[in-house]
Amino acid sequence: MEITKPLGVGGIAKNINLNNRGGISFGNTLRADTVEITSNDRYTSETAIKNMIDNRVKSIVKDFNPELKLNMKELGELLQNHALQTQKTADGIIENLPFSLHNKVDKKAIDDAAYLHDLGKVLIPPEILNKEGKLNPEETKIMHTHSQLSYELLKNTNLGKKTLQLIRNHHQNAKKSGYPFVGNDFNADLNLQILSVADKYSALTEKRVYKDALSPKEALTVIYADIKDGKIHPLVFKALVNHVSENTELLKAV
Repeated sequence: MEITKPLGVGGIAKNINLNNRGGISFGNTLRADTVEITSNDRYTSETAIKNMIDNRVKSIVKDFNPELKLNMKELGELLQNHALQTQKTADGIIENLPFSLHNKVDKKAIDDAAYLHDLGKVLIPPEILNKEGKLNPEETKIMHTHSQLSYELLKNTNLGKKTLQLIRNHHQNAKKSGYPFVGNDFNADLNLQILSVADKYSALTEKRVYKDALSPKEALTVIYADIKDGKIHPLVFKALVNHVSENTELLKAV
């Protein structure tokens, strides 16, 4: 793998040359999701969420939110900002992938998952979501339930199986070192890698109460480490770099 200008010493080159020797496979060609598309906001109202809470959801939150309080204000802000930005970034990655990989992309599943992937945060206490300092181990464990909660809330909706798995596993990777737990048969396919990279880039470049926003170049440098760790495929990263270069003045001249 060659990068014209190393990330740590000068910047990002839009025309970086990455080959396909990273040892991360994308899995088999995927069939498109055929579920009829309607607005995903129908899953995000307070009434809809209350109706989706079942015994499995209650068992997950029983120790930190037994009263099932919904943080609708936080959810609204998340949907208007991070969710839409993750969608936009995922679409940009898809557009910049080599044509030979397009038949492995399930764009509808990725778009739906990008918008809904953090729905479970509506059940995470705001004092954890918005804590200014570093989370302690117990708080981290609670925060990590959000992806499973998103899946559990949405599992009986009209969303397709692929979308639901993307939502559940958006913090997983090809090394299986993320969360929630996955078995030996887990495959971080192209669709999941697109979603997880889009989510991470969006989160890194957003200002949060507990952190400042990183610049696009800084965020790309962080994500580049995931290639070296074998967590994402180089071609997904290259597509992200090209997308960011096309849409960020900082990188256009690099």
